[in-house]
Amino acid sequence: MGAVTLQKPEKSIHNTQYHILLVDDDDSLLRLVTLRLESQGYKVSAASSANQALRLMYNAQFDLILSDIRMPGMDGLAFFDEVMNRYDGIPLILMTAHGTIQDAVLATQKGVFGFLTKPLDHDKLNKLIERAIESNQKIESGEWSSAIVTRSPEMLRLLNQAHRIASKNVNVLINGASGTGKELFASAIHKASPRSDKPFVTINCASIPENLLESELFGHTKGAFTGAIQSNLGLFRQADGGTLFLDEIGDMPLSLQAKVLRAIQEQVVRPVGSTSDVKVDVRIISATHKDLKKEMVDKTFREDLYYRLNVVNLKLPRLKERFEDVPLLADHLLNVSANKHQVNVSHFSDDALNLLSTFDWPGNVRQLFNVVEQCVALTSTPIISKNLVEEALAEQSKTWPTLTEARDDFEHQYLSRILKATDGNVTRASEIAGRNRTDLHKLMKKHGLIAAEFRNNNVS
Repeated sequence: MGAVTLQKPEKSIHNTQYHILLVDDDDSLLRLVTLRLESQGYKVSAASSANQALRLMYNAQFDLILSDIRMPGMDGLAFFDEVMNRYDGIPLILMTAHGTIQDAVLATQKGVFGFLTKPLDHDKLNKLIERAIESNQKIESGEWSSAIVTRSPEMLRLLNQAHRIASKNVNVLINGASGTGKELFASAIHKASPRSDKPFVTINCASIPENLLESELFGHTKGAFTGAIQSNLGLFRQADGGTLFLDEIGDMPLSLQAKVLRAIQEQVVRPVGSTSDVKVDVRIISATHKDLKKEMVDKTFREDLYYRLNVVNLKLPRLKERFEDVPLLADHLLNVSANKHQVNVSHFSDDALNLLSTFDWPGNVRQLFNVVEQCVALTSTPIISKNLVEEALAEQSKTWPTLTEARDDFEHQYLSRILKATDGNVTRASEIAGRNRTDLHKLMKKHGLIAAEFRNNNVS
């Protein structure tokens, strides 16, 4: 599928088609700014709090939001987060009588369109409003996001947000289940950024053994360890000037997280075996299927690293939450697969497409791709039948778990067995496992296992 265009109906600046939401707890300012904007042809709705503004947004569409940053209850930045989570990329301008550099930096990092201090300079405000409205009239997806096939309002909102933050040199954390397209979004942000002509380097933190991950990230000198027959730059240095995508960051060993934090904070890396630092310029985009806030509570993920990575957060929906995309994706993937394998196949039958559209897709887009690939490989006609789709779906239900899922399942079963064998004695269980008591307690907590539940349950 080609590029998706996000476009509002044609409007001209300074006519009443443009609807501005004004939010401020100062009633006199609300009246004054409302009068000024209405005199210039804008339609204005006013709210004295963020919560009232959100209620107005439930019943009306707005082209721009102009909000105070310091308000009782929900402040302007929290309000912006709510707007970004619920609506499709409405530009927001913040104003404050207590403007600080920190406020402005944080606001622009998070994707706020503009920032003004009070008392308002109305010439600056007018120019900023015009720029915001013009920028929101048409955001071309173009080549930067052509790999993301969608017509889902939620995905279009996320694409809009991704486009806005791409130009900001801020770190991004992408949350989403396996197969939802986290790497595609990371690549799209890189392509839309000023770093697009520099490397986009990826690493899956769950797929590399702990003892090798440090040298993969930071590099090593020749002879730094057994098998290091030559020096290695490491991925931070390979991505210099560009973007480093840390996939499954939630699986990064705790022992390595402090070193990654230092590299991000100070923009330097120290190769394994070296005594000196090397300067790097890298933007970090990370992704995870885990709940990192829970991981922080469980002390398996560093809080300081989380806040360094999570300057802007994108939460990708599961495929079943964007069901309107299934037929679109199925046809797109069919064409891709048919061209790849040189198979004469044109489309799905209506009942086959209906079956695909009503399936739950626990494996998300990745599972859909596998089903389409199997159908293309096995079809003997140009039209893929419902029976062929049913066979592929049945086969996909036997798919192997991911390495992380398999490891977690093994850990749970192993711990349960040794706790049963030791009658819930953690000291004896830790000796059998070859781990200290503290490590074993952490693993038990991770898997929700309680020693007392295994007492008097020893199997003879």
